[in-house]
Amino acid sequence: MNALLSTRSLRKSYGDLDAVRGVDLDVEAGEIVGLLGANGAGKTTFMRCALGILAPSGGTSLLFGRPPSRLGRARIGYVPQGRGLYPDLTPRENAQFSAAAYGIRTGATASASERALSVDSYPRRLVRELPLGLQRRLAFDIALAHGPLLLVLDEPTSGVGPLESAELWEVIGRQAAAGIGVLVTTHTMNEAIQCDRLAVMVDGSIAAEGTEADIIAGATVVTVEAADWQAAFDRLVQAGLLVSLAGRGVRVLGAAPEQLLTALDGLPAAIGTAPVTLDERMALLAQ
Repeated sequence: MNALLSTRSLRKSYGDLDAVRGVDLDVEAGEIVGLLGANGAGKTTFMRCALGILAPSGGTSLLFGRPPSRLGRARIGYVPQGRGLYPDLTPRENAQFSAAAYGIRTGATASASERALSVDSYPRRLVRELPLGLQRRLAFDIALAHGPLLLVLDEPTSGVGPLESAELWEVIGRQAAAGIGVLVTTHTMNEAIQCDRLAVMVDGSIAAEGTEADIIAGATVVTVEAADWQAAFDRLVQAGLLVSLAGRGVRVLGAAPEQLLTALDGLPAAIGTAPVTLDERMALLAQ
């Protein structure tokens, strides 16, 4: 199967800063690929280089089997991190601008397929006056209006509530089920696990790729159960260990049980191991 988007050794440098370092990534029709990583990991820069919005410093990117071009980008639906809306235009004016760019109509005489974007349900106010959730949904609707084959979504649910986020992910799922490829960045693990495949970026490179199980790959965390869990937590933090809480249990990443015994300094505690979560695995990869 030919990938809708395919990059090989894609690089982007700004002077001495390597923002993207030799990334290989494919997005196939009908799959959701989640791009994960901390702020500054290079996710947005990679997306922009892959689409040809930024000129890469090296490597290749193919959109629908060809180098990125205006014609290729006309077949994608792109929601950038800032939503890509004009705040001093109304929803209808934003829709009309986008429709003109993609060569579709939004008027009353348009066909059913051309009316995929309905702006009548949005308040007739400037976009900057709308709640963030409505702005996010409008950006989605505009990105889908021309029937794209590939969706590229940069933190599309950032700043919205759980219900609005779930509704937007229902839209993403429906698009993938219809055969559209999706590349999406997210910081939320509940969203990440809805992806078919994940790629974790660290310092501009792909540090791990695959399903959630592939990325966790048997990694474990050391657990600490203590009657005085606060004291245990404080001593482990003071020892410079990577510590988190799960209820009143303490979890320590990247350390051996012997290190914990030394750090606890005689504090009574039961020490064991458990599988890492996806969040914890990402923290380990970033070390």
